[in-house]
Amino acid sequence: MNIQILDRLAVLWGERLAGELALDRNGAMQFAYAESWLRDPQALPISYSLPLQAEPFEGRACNPFFENLLPEEWQREAAARALGISSGNPFRLLKALGGDTAGALTLWPADQPVPFGPSANAPVPLDNAEFVDLFDRMARTPMLAGEGTRYSLAGAQSKLPVVLAHNRIALASPGQATTHIIKPEPERFPGLAANEAFCLTLAKSIGLNAAEAEWRSIGGRAFLLVSRYDRITESGTTRRLHQEDFAQALGVLSSKKYASDGGPVFRDCFDLVRRAATDPETEILKLIDAALFNLVTGNADAHAKNFSLLRKANGEVALAPLYDLVSTIVWPELSNRFAMKYGRARALEDMSTGSFERFAADAGVDFQIVRERGASLCERIMRSVEAGLETPGLTDRSAVSALAVLIHDRAGRVSLKLV
Repeated sequence: MNIQILDRLAVLWGERLAGELALDRNGAMQFAYAESWLRDPQALPISYSLPLQAEPFEGRACNPFFENLLPEEWQREAAARALGISSGNPFRLLKALGGDTAGALTLWPADQPVPFGPSANAPVPLDNAEFVDLFDRMARTPMLAGEGTRYSLAGAQSKLPVVLAHNRIALASPGQATTHIIKPEPERFPGLAANEAFCLTLAKSIGLNAAEAEWRSIGGRAFLLVSRYDRITESGTTRRLHQEDFAQALGVLSSKKYASDGGPVFRDCFDLVRRAATDPETEILKLIDAALFNLVTGNADAHAKNFSLLRKANGEVALAPLYDLVSTIVWPELSNRFAMKYGRARALEDMSTGSFERFAADAGVDFQIVRERGASLCERIMRSVEAGLETPGLTDRSAVSALAVLIHDRAGRVSLKLV
């Protein structure tokens, strides 16, 4: 029996039609690749979980990829209220918000022209008063839902994609690829912007591939300015690079992103990288380093959506630069239990040599590799902290001094547990 289709969204990769996301009369989504896309021998699947095929993917198969493009938790609920739709209706939310998402895809109403190309309305930099007002609007309506803009980023933290105009922050024109993300510091977690800026800078200082970020403050409001690694600008033109987080690639809904809720564990993550990466041996080692860095810095919230696969400009698939690096344990009200266990350990206090041995088994590598890389990583972290790490934009080092001491101490403790 044919199901009546109520609405359709064009799914574009860059400026090409890759497929169509449809909503049927029962409220279920389905995704089908465009015939022209399938005929192209160079065409790629939009997700590891959605391989190229002529038959449509029903809701169970396509929901995880598309639903994971949306904001989460209270951000999604508040955006839905502003739009007057249900937070449990990902299709309607994507129709309202899917103009600029993570990765190369944009979703556009099938019956509307896509505003690609030069815009008559160039982005206008925000002055300080407009910036403070923007923060207030973001707090009320995440992603500025209902204001005519169409942005969507995953996560439960307030954030917004933007562009830089003359090195000043501006809102993008319709259809324009954003290049940066602003993350205002929430009142509930004072120091979060400095914390994340420090952790990202620390990761880069010891040789890990992490997103570029800068601490800023306007009108007494601290925020983080992050350069989008899924955008590349050449000769004044910005191009979207495709990426997907591990939950999308593994076909897991955002509500199952935590291992404790039945979501991915380290073994799943390493298996994915081994299957999907162009150079799996190299990327497996990068993921080991990333996992150990989160352990040392106390990022207990490193779940499946905090790791992504990135398709580079040369076509290679690799682990995306690290992002959302935060030492969550500095806030006592947050759980110190790992989002994914290391072996059987749920917290640093539970770790033992056996924990690292089981973690190595999950990664599919010899324990000696984990031991050597872990020891080296801890040593580099301690040296970087002792050298007095300079955090971009942050002039007051005292804002992260206690954090630096905490991480230095944890690096020493992890190093001892590796022996």
